Amino acid sequence: MDAPRKIPAYDALLADHGFDPVESDGLTYPLGEYRPEYGEVFELMPGISWTRTPVPGPLGHINNWILRDSHDDGSDGFAIADTGLFMPKTIEVWKDIFENGALKGQRATKIIVTHYHPDHVGCAGWLCKRFKAPLHMNRTEWLMTRMLTLDKEGGVPEEILDDWRFAGWEQRLIDDFAKKGWGRFARAVSNVPISHIRMEEGTRVTTGNADIRHQWRVMIGSGHTPEHACLVDDENHVMISGDQILPRITSNISTMISEPTADPLGEWLDSIARFRAEVDPELLILPAHGRPFKGVHQRLDTLAARHNEALDDVVAALKQKPMRVVDSFPLLFRRPITDDVIGMATGEAMATMRHLEYTGRAVHAMKDGTAWYSAA
Repeated sequence: MDAPRKIPAYDALLADHGFDPVESDGLTYPLGEYRPEYGEVFELMPGISWTRTPVPGPLGHINNWILRDSHDDGSDGFAIADTGLFMPKTIEVWKDIFENGALKGQRATKIIVTHYHPDHVGCAGWLCKRFKAPLHMNRTEWLMTRMLTLDKEGGVPEEILDDWRFAGWEQRLIDDFAKKGWGRFARAVSNVPISHIRMEEGTRVTTGNADIRHQWRVMIGSGHTPEHACLVDDENHVMISGDQILPRITSNISTMISEPTADPLGEWLDSIARFRAEVDPELLILPAHGRPFKGVHQRLDTLAARHNEALDDVVAALKQKPMRVVDSFPLLFRRPITDDVIGMATGEAMATMRHLEYTGRAVHAMKDGTAWYSAA
């Protein structure tokens, strides 16, 4: 069951837009069903505007936040928080905004990236180069981007093949995926600068001009990526949450081949608890996917409850018989896991099994390269 629902108070700050707020699953969406079209820049509140760029697949889009800013000489400028995939359709959208749209005649002051995933960092290098603007990013996330963009495409590393066997993939599937090769991250990500301005816990990032100032405090969350940066404006009660807090979908929590024995789900649950304890319940959340919403405590409670229920379901099944990682799919996912999503599903299922081991609720034994889990 989801955590008890508490409807947050309506945010009068957005009332003058004329939208009817929508309430769903304990959250309030002050702008109702509104979403900006690609190329449209919508002023959400003074100093903060919202646009979107396309993402292939079920996500469909990523939200990009444009923050009013000024250059050292006092001229008007803007910062961008999260940049979209580096692909022709996204570049077309940005160019239209810069050359014909709301940002015509202005230059970027800084490019801000919450984490290293391609839909967030993809255009960052291209934007930094276009505007000669610095990149603000967490050090670990910047290093992950640099590492993955420098990976050369080629054959699948043996460690990956072993990881797929560990999870219980059929040999047919392993062979099919091996033919697709490895190292495709750079296709969707422009080369990021060789230097960056580090965003760590407590870092302050200022945007604005003489009329409006936003002082953003960085909060670091873990689990979805190693050190995901969220930006909180305490004075104006707003947070740019990236993928750390999403209103309708649950962020992917997966083990990564760079740390195959890590416990990202444990880190994720710890981050949820810390954010729950520290953030203002009345924050307006600006997520990477979906619509701006209020009710952050409710959402964090729901995310924690769903993960804990899934962990309990898997333990109950393990008490009945041993299972491979792939055997847990029906317990964790509401849709059939087909070949196009099995990679992400395996990463999530692996994170679940690893967390059960770290918390003393499961153990595994190896047989022919495959892990068989059972209840501890």
